[in-house]
Parts: sequence; structure tokens; C-alpha cells
Amino acid sequence: MIDVLVTIFVIIGVFFAVVSAIGIVRLKDVYSRAHASGKSATLGVIFIMVAVFIHFLSQGVINAKVLLAILFLFLTAPVASLMITRSAYRNGVKFDKSTVTNDLKDMYQTRERDNQSK
Repeated sequence: MIDVLVTIFVIIGVFFAVVSAIGIVRLKDVYSRAHASGKSATLGVIFIMVAVFIHFLSQGVINAKVLLAILFLFLTAPVASLMITRSAYRNGVKFDKSTVTNDLKDMYQTRERDNQSK
């Protein structure tokens, strides 16, 4: 039964990793690609690491390092993706033609006006 559970988690993890890879290749701009890598790849790796933890747990080994790695990845990967997209935005990387909204435009224009008035 444990082997079936581990297999299911690995298959789910591989699915998310493949979706992430397809998203990185097929999506058009850096913002969409960062979203694909930040969300799907993180979930894929976490599911695979949970499968590893369950596998070793079934053998009587409690590996806290795997749990810490899951927590570290869960906290840092989305933040890294956010920082990459913010950096791209600040450096003027253009959106794709099909992008409809720009939620950061007002925030950065307000900051520029505040900095110029000082």
C-alpha cells in the first residue's frame, strides 16, 4: 500500500514538472514563464520529496532533512520567482501583446513621482 502511495505522489510530481517545462517553453514572456516555473515546478518537486519522505518513513527512517527541504523550497521558490519578475519589470522588459492588465504600473509611477518630488 505504501508503494502505491509513493508511486501516486511521484506521478503527481512528474505531472507538475512536465507542465512547468511545457509552460516555460511555450509561454511568450518572462512574466508568464516565471509564473509557470514558480508554481508548477515547486509543486512538482514538493510532491516528489513527499514521496521520498513517505518511502523512507515506511522503512522506519525519519528523515527531518527532507521535511526541512520541503519547507525551504515551499518558502523560497515562489519568492525567487517574484523577485525575478519584479526585476524584469523594473528593467523595462515588455509584456506580451496579449497581456491585458498591468497591476504594477500605478505603484511604480507613484514611487517615481514621490522620488522626484524629494
